[in-house]
Amino acid sequence: MGWFTSFWNSSIGQKFVMAVTGICLILFLVIHLIGNLMIFGGADAFNGYVGTLEHIKPLIRVIEFILALIFLFHILNGVSLWLANKKARPVGYKINGSSKNSSFFSRTMIVTGSITFIFLVVHLQTIWYKFNFSGGKEINLYEMVTDLFGYTWYSVFYLIAMILLGFHLNHGFQSAFQTFGWKHNKYTPLIEKTGTVYAIIMAVGFGSIPVYFLFGGGN
Repeated sequence: MGWFTSFWNSSIGQKFVMAVTGICLILFLVIHLIGNLMIFGGADAFNGYVGTLEHIKPLIRVIEFILALIFLFHILNGVSLWLANKKARPVGYKINGSSKNSSFFSRTMIVTGSITFIFLVVHLQTIWYKFNFSGGKEINLYEMVTDLFGYTWYSVFYLIAMILLGFHLNHGFQSAFQTFGWKHNKYTPLIEKTGTVYAIIMAVGFGSIPVYFLFGGGN
């Protein structure tokens, strides 16, 4: 187990954990976005989707626990790498063949990641916690969500957070493949473009929800 401990505590090991957990979160966001977009179908569609999840609640609880661990490892390793990188040199490493834009994304990973974490805490407290710990009261999640997005500050905060999440995902997607050693003159540009397209889809997809409510949707 000595080699495993050494690898786990090494910079390479931490980057590997970041990459694996990052890919897991990338896949989760796709599924989460699909579910969230059900809100455009109205109360019946959205609550019907939530009801389906309620029927497999034990499985959902297991998935939530695994996700919590993935988030924890991703955050702790991210902060650890940032501190080590900052101590070693003022400018973080750049991905192979990076442009000025990707360099910007790389430099701001700690900022976009921190704001995303703050958003996650607020999001969990305002929706997940209230829905799952309602004291036995029956909760209409569609009404809860529409009421929440009725507050302009929350919709604006959500939208800004999703834009910054897009920045974070753009670099994170490419960086994960770099960590796995998938660097090739032929395939690296494709990976970079795929990461950019993915980040845009996630930012626009999630961001469309507060925009929808800001312009009177759901009423």
